[in-house]
Amino acid sequence: MTVLIDKPRWPAHGMLWFHLVSDSSLTELHDFAGRMGIPRRGFDLDHYDVPETRYDEMVAAGAEPVSIRQLVERLRESGLRVSQRDRRR
Repeated sequence: MTVLIDKPRWPAHGMLWFHLVSDSSLTELHDFAGRMGIPRRGFDLDHYDVPETRYDEMVAAGAEPVSIRQLVERLRESGLRVSQRDRRR
């Protein structure tokens, strides 16, 4: 089980956000998010967007901090990455 997070750096709604992904399955990702009380509305096809205030809590719960590049590479290697082209559909 590997749930990954990048650093909070994505601005929206007056705060910074980070991505929460799994490099093995969406079921694992949804289970982790559910245990952490992250609303399903935060899910965006292959990741959850989570506010910066929850970062330390996610790490303490077992999420592995990685760079954005590592996060994207591992998500792509897992076959779970949704391309920008597919997002537009």
